[in-house]
Amino acid sequence: MPPATSPPPAPRDDLDRRILGELRRNAREPAATIAARLGVARSTVQDRIARMERDGVIAGYSVVLGHDPAGETVQILLLLEIRQQETRRIVKRLESYPEVSACLSINGEFDLMLTAEAPRIEDLDVLVDEIAVIPGVTRTKTLVVFGRRFDRRGRGIGAAG
Repeated sequence: MPPATSPPPAPRDDLDRRILGELRRNAREPAATIAARLGVARSTVQDRIARMERDGVIAGYSVVLGHDPAGETVQILLLLEIRQQETRRIVKRLESYPEVSACLSINGEFDLMLTAEAPRIEDLDVLVDEIAVIPGVTRTKTLVVFGRRFDRRGRGIGAAG
């Protein structure tokens, strides 16, 4: 029997969630500004952020690059149907593709959803062809992303920053 796993860390209450929302908008926002916006003491915000970092709710901070038309990429969502007994091997293989930025387990007629991006659609066409012939991948479906309406990770149209 596999060892029991604990649930992923989560915010404890509504104030934690509101603080996380402020940090998602701008992780460099001073605690005093967040506190004023939320109507709580600066020390409360600082203590909560420190606890969430310690507990693993906040795993880190990252840089969001500005809009660079020369660096535009084409993005796809790639749905994969796979043989379940080969999931680990397939996922390990998918990790080797630098164009693949995320691999999600999903329900429905497909098993995995990948997000991938590259400078040209032709590069993604080659990627999809390569992934389709990985042993254990039984079917693929590709969706081209035309644009982001919003992205809570801070990338895309209208992102604050």
